[in-house]
Amino acid sequence: MKKIILLLYFLIFNSAYAEMSNNDKSKAWECSGIYMANYFLPSGEEFEYSMKEKSMASVKVMKTYALEIGISEKEWDDGVNKAVDKYYGSKYDKVKTEECHSFIANTIPDGAERVNKVAQTLY
Repeated sequence: MKKIILLLYFLIFNSAYAEMSNNDKSKAWECSGIYMANYFLPSGEEFEYSMKEKSMASVKVMKTYALEIGISEKEWDDGVNKAVDKYYGSKYDKVKTEECHSFIANTIPDGAERVNKVAQTLY
């Protein structure tokens, strides 16, 4: 009987966490790369400082969410590193950045609010 209760508890606990599809993971990694590229833009680019804060906060929120839903830190970091390599040194792309903001808002529960909260605590 104990085994059945433990099994049910395990199934219920695991189902409480949403999973991230492979497409969503790829998009999240891509967005992390875009956000990191945004953060390291050279001065003179048309990019407000507050957007740098939002970029870093977005990366943190996506990683936190990934860990919450059971993606290993190594898997997450490997995906982010590949995306950073791809986008590092890129110019600011407003369209891609806005798509990433929408992705977070639509994929992560309370995503936009979480980003704003983290951005307020960065400095």
